[in-house]
Amino acid sequence: MTYRLLYWPGIPGRGEFVRLPLEAAGVAYEDCGVERGGDAVVSYLEAQKDHPAFAVPLIETDEGERIAQVANILAYLGPLHGFAPGDARERRFLNQVQLTIADMVEEAHNTHHPVSSGAYYEDQKPEALRAANDFRETRIPKFLGYFESIAAANPSGWLVGDAWSYGDTSLRHLLQGLTFAFPKRMAKVAGDYPAIHALSDRLGQLERLGAYEASDRHQPWADGIFRHYPELDG
Repeated sequence: MTYRLLYWPGIPGRGEFVRLPLEAAGVAYEDCGVERGGDAVVSYLEAQKDHPAFAVPLIETDEGERIAQVANILAYLGPLHGFAPGDARERRFLNQVQLTIADMVEEAHNTHHPVSSGAYYEDQKPEALRAANDFRETRIPKFLGYFESIAAANPSGWLVGDAWSYGDTSLRHLLQGLTFAFPKRMAKVAGDYPAIHALSDRLGQLERLGAYEASDRHQPWADGIFRHYPELDG
């Protein structure tokens, strides 16, 4: 089966949470936004009729089924392609971890757009400074401490089960995004979370994933969910 992935070109964003496990597992897919441009994504969304998605990312199967929302997409793909545990209870826990990652992603986004996602950053800078300070001081250690406790308690070193899963690739992308947005803060706290950094490093050594991240198909960090404003770091 070949999937079609719909997401905006030019940024990793939420689409990267889907790309990474597909790449690591060697699953074929067409990255429509990257290959055809953003207008193709807009046209696709406007043409939806049956079971439309609110936003991208979404995937479309060869049978024409469309699946949106990162956690929903990964919960579908993981068992089919071997990047989710076989045990149902473990899969539910993996989905729980993925949703917690999504919570942190949303809070990271809200550091630079705490008032309105539709307003310019420059129009909400005072609020962003307060939001970013709380995120750096309180929320980063709370979330990363949670992920650290899971990885440290698992003898395999992965988040869930005996092999890497989509939760691990999502955590790697989260750590990379946080490091892009808050390089000073993440450097200060890196030593507090050895298990999840070791997990991320192990993933980077996977042949297919390493080749993808070194390729020009890997979208550069830019003004997406994670944004680097020096005044928000520290």
